[in-house]
Amino acid sequence: MRNRRLYSGILAFAFIMLFSLMLVFSGNTEVHAAGEEVAEAAVDSTGSKAIAAGIVVGLAAAAGAIGMGIAVAKSAESMARQPEIAGKINSTMMLGMVFIETAIIYALIVAILIIFVL
Repeated sequence: MRNRRLYSGILAFAFIMLFSLMLVFSGNTEVHAAGEEVAEAAVDSTGSKAIAAGIVVGLAAAAGAIGMGIAVAKSAESMARQPEIAGKINSTMMLGMVFIETAIIYALIVAILIIFVL
């Protein structure tokens, strides 16, 4: 049962990411005879880029918050069971939190790149 929820969550995440990428690249670009793109298409795709960036950051923040919540709960449980190694558990938890937060910051950087570069 747990694996089924994990696989369905991964599938939903992949679908949302593909949908957001589809929104980014769905701008109507008309090409003139000389090969120049219409400037209106760039304006139309800006909204799609903002929506895609919001989805990316929102999903990364939500997944990071869930991961951090699980990590804190498990570390508190393990510290309650073995209080003599609470310092080691706490430092390991903080290192894990740093890695989770780094992944969220990377998602923010990707969202900024989507808005300003693509």
